[in-house]
Amino acid sequence: MTDKKHLYAVLLAGGGGTRLWPKSRIQTPKQFLKLTGPQSMMQIAASRINKLVNWQNIIVVTNKIYLEEVKKQLPEVKVDNIIAEPEKRDTAAAMLVGALYAKSKDEDAVIINAASDHIVEDTTEFVKVMEAAVETAAQNPYLVTVGITPSYPTSAFGYIKVGKDIKKIRRDLMLFKVDSFTEKPNLATAIAFISTGAYFWNANMYVWSAKELKAAFAKYMPDMLEVCKKLDQLNSKDFHKALPKVYKEIESISIDYAISEKADNLVLIPGDFGWNDVGDWKVVYDLGKKDLSGNVTLSDQTETRILSVNAHKNLIHTDGRLVAICGIDDLIIIDTNEILMICPKNRSQDVKKLVERLKEESKKEYL
Repeated sequence: MTDKKHLYAVLLAGGGGTRLWPKSRIQTPKQFLKLTGPQSMMQIAASRINKLVNWQNIIVVTNKIYLEEVKKQLPEVKVDNIIAEPEKRDTAAAMLVGALYAKSKDEDAVIINAASDHIVEDTTEFVKVMEAAVETAAQNPYLVTVGITPSYPTSAFGYIKVGKDIKKIRRDLMLFKVDSFTEKPNLATAIAFISTGAYFWNANMYVWSAKELKAAFAKYMPDMLEVCKKLDQLNSKDFHKALPKVYKEIESISIDYAISEKADNLVLIPGDFGWNDVGDWKVVYDLGKKDLSGNVTLSDQTETRILSVNAHKNLIHTDGRLVAICGIDDLIIIDTNEILMICPKNRSQDVKKLVERLKEESKKEYL
C-alpha cells in the first residue's frame, strides 16, 4: 500500500436519510443515530476507516449545523479537519473541497472517500479491497471506484457496468474499465443487469490522488475548480474562513454527474464485504438482532421497554415509553417524543412520502 503518511480519508457526513424518519430528521440525520448497536453509524464508519488511515489524516465534511455533533461523536478527529459546509451542496463539492484540503497538507495525498452512514459487515475484506484501491490510485493515473458485487436484484441502488478487465491486481481482485452508469433501475432491469455479471452496485466509494481529481475537474468541471481554486495552498485557518464565499458560488451536483460518468480514466475494483447503505427501516430490521419471535427492538435508552404478546417479525424503536404490541406482524413502529410512525415493513420505502407530505404542508417542526 502507499505510504500511510500520504493517505487521507474524506468522510461525508452531511446527508439526511428521509426514509428513516422520524428518527432521522434535519437536526439528527441517520449518520448520528445508533441503528445497529451502541455506536452511531458515523462512529462505526470512522473506526472502520481508521484501520486504513491515521486519525490525524481523517477529514470530515459535514454541514455547519452538525459541527458540534461531529466534534462530540468523533473526538479523535482534529477540529481543523472538520470541514463545516456553510450551505448544502452535493457530493462533487464535498469531495473536491475535501481533496483540496488534503492537498493543502500534502501534495502527494491519496484520498479514500467514504459515507458516514453505510454498513460493512466484513471489515477484514473491506480493508483488503480498499488497500488494493489505494495502491492502484497511488501508482496509476486512475480514478478508482469500488463497486459492490450485487447479492440480489434491487431497484434501490444505482449500477455501474464494467467493460474489459485491465489486469489482476491481487490474487483474487481484478481491475476493470468502467463502461457506464445507470441510476436506480426498475426491478426487471436490475434482474437483467445481474444476470450478465457485468454490473456492480454504485456505493459512491471512490479512491484517487488529489492531483488526479484536480485534473479531472480541470477537464470536466473547470468552472467549479475555478471557484474552489482559492482554497488550494491555504493553511487550515484561512481554508475554513474562505469557505462561505466559495459555497455561495459553487454548483450543486453529484460526483457521478460531474466527473464519474464523463471520466475516461475511471476504473473499478469489485468489493464483496457485506455493504449496505441502510436506506430504510426494513434494512435496519434485516441487520438487527432478532428475539425468539423475530422482533427487533431498538432504543436510545439503556433499558428497552417493550411488551409483546403474539407479535412477530416487527421492528420497534422506542425513545423510552413502554411500547405494547399484541397480535401484529411485519410492522415498523417508531415511537419518538413527538411522533409515532407505523407502517408495514414491506412499505418502508414509502416513509419518504410522509416526509414529502410534511414539506408540502410546511410542517417544518416535524422534519
